[in-house]
Amino acid sequence: MEQLTSKYENVFIVSPDLTEEAAKALLEKFTGIITANGGIIDNVSEWGKKKLAYLIDDYAEGYYYVVNFTSVATLPAELERVFNITDGILRSLIVKLD
Repeated sequence: MEQLTSKYENVFIVSPDLTEEAAKALLEKFTGIITANGGIIDNVSEWGKKKLAYLIDDYAEGYYYVVNFTSVATLPAELERVFNITDGILRSLIVKLD
């Protein structure tokens, strides 16, 4: 039986303490999780270093990344779990698109 897929948008903010190479390594880690679990990467946007609206863990800036992907409904929960246990991630948000 074929599983239904949906489109998702994932925004995450990486700590500015990390080097650019380390931030890109985190991006590759998360896109790798998506593809390893049967998801398809639709688009990846690097917004770069931006000022935060409020302090997060005493940081006023962070590196923003946006990943649009298509996957089954169980993948976003697994991805969110990995975001929560990964050092260097300030915030993340996964939204299902219409």
